[in-house]
Amino acid sequence: MRTRLLALVLLLLLGGCSAGGTRDDGRITLRFQSLAWQEESVEANKQLVREWNATHPDVRVEYVQGSWDSVHDQLLTAFEGGEAPDIVHDASDDLADFAHGGYLADLTGLLPARLTSDIPRRSWETTTFGNGVYGVPFLQEPRVLIANATWLRRSGARIPTPEQPWTWEEFRGITERLSGPGRFGVAWPLKEPVSATLNLSLSAGGQLFHRGPDGKVTVRFGAAEEVVPRTVHAQANTDRSASPTTLGSGGSDTLPGFFAGRYAMVPLGFSYRQQIAQQAPKGFAWQVLPAPAGADGLIQGVSPQTLSIAEDCRHKKEAAQFLAFFLRPASMVRLALGDWMLPTGRQALKDPALHRHKDGWDIGTALAEHLRPAPAQSVRGYPEWKDKVATPAFQEYYSGAIGIGELRRRLERDGNLVLARYQR
Repeated sequence: MRTRLLALVLLLLLGGCSAGGTRDDGRITLRFQSLAWQEESVEANKQLVREWNATHPDVRVEYVQGSWDSVHDQLLTAFEGGEAPDIVHDASDDLADFAHGGYLADLTGLLPARLTSDIPRRSWETTTFGNGVYGVPFLQEPRVLIANATWLRRSGARIPTPEQPWTWEEFRGITERLSGPGRFGVAWPLKEPVSATLNLSLSAGGQLFHRGPDGKVTVRFGAAEEVVPRTVHAQANTDRSASPTTLGSGGSDTLPGFFAGRYAMVPLGFSYRQQIAQQAPKGFAWQVLPAPAGADGLIQGVSPQTLSIAEDCRHKKEAAQFLAFFLRPASMVRLALGDWMLPTGRQALKDPALHRHKDGWDIGTALAEHLRPAPAQSVRGYPEWKDKVATPAFQEYYSGAIGIGELRRRLERDGNLVLARYQR
């Protein structure tokens, strides 16, 4: 409760929400809370808001700066207090509880055909709950391998491509081959291990969450779900090809060691390329490689960034018009370049700027067709399951504190108890 009250105070200080308010002069004011944080991305968001306001004098959009930190609790507090922003920036794997709770507007029929047809059906699935659509998925981020190009070339290892990626078994062997005294073939930053594990496991056919005929979801951790966790566990605890100290680190924490030559590769989200391009020492050669492929190829899960409209917004039609303006193909490209991510829109994805070899843009765009909704996308109770059950279980398994059997028992036994409460 204290956390929610603090979040509500913060939101009010940031400007709160007008709930689609109308001024005395008749002009509509909509509040747009953006979670953009990188300088280029923030400027792209603000510039698009300025362009809207310059051409739509009767519907003004006010930019409110939010934060990805604790966004779920902050938004929940705002929704419950009637102080939510009119236009909500979030991630698709955070929307299920809000959609089922009645806090988000169903966008069906509000968006123009140009926008709905441009974004693939598989992307819309990430924001569809029941019969409604509760957000527009507009940016997505595959996981890739960032490699020390010089180290990799000298090793003589086969360089993977989207057409011929490494298998998970091959990846394990290569990281062992690249390791040596004081050096590791890979550094896994797994401070937040759940989404990385689940999304990469799709390549091996691992779903983890299984929906029965009654519509209820249960956790089953089988052979396909074991492929990625077993690989990471073996690298860290058997082969000693993965740095044990980075298992509790975030992605940015691994970069100094990567630049210093301690790790040959780091699995990271596509947007980390910006930090690498800005921070890499002069002369440091790096390259982007596709993540390893399993039985289902390069398939991996993503939770796209989304834009939603609050159910309490009194001017949903105007808010939807702003979304259509904000997500025009050329604007999507600007937003993607600002965040160093990929747009979901087909037209935007064709832009030459997103196909450059420099900084690995071409590898990312080649992976776009293989991206699928994250396994937990529509699972109610996922945030609690992740925080209370899956995160500690995976952390202990990767560190070697527990075995695969105990990991399975926790994910299935404890996890299903959590999910059951949301599905009564």
